Amino acid sequence: MTFVVTEACIKCKYTDCVEVCPVDCFHEGPNFLVIDPEECIDCTLCEPECPIEAIYPEDDLPEGQDKFIAINDELSKVWPVITEMKDAPDDADEWAQVEKKIHLLDRSE
Repeated sequence: MTFVVTEACIKCKYTDCVEVCPVDCFHEGPNFLVIDPEECIDCTLCEPECPIEAIYPEDDLPEGQDKFIAINDELSKVWPVITEMKDAPDDADEWAQVEKKIHLLDRSE
């Protein structure tokens, strides 16, 4: 099993989770983070660090978030690893409670 970053992270991109990851499995895109399922060791450290509860165990995803298993896998292969906490975007708090943001996901490298 692995952990999955879900839709809630889009346009928020808080990086609290990155600092606690012992295996550097997080990858950073323009407005989203993903977890590399090949690198994740299921340590559970990242999940409680996410201030917007965007990280879930693969087997416990909220309804409608299953597509993020494939998205995390796909984008972790092209986006660079992130190992240190960065400032969130200036408008992250405004996006934190917005739902249905998948159309805003920037997949560019």
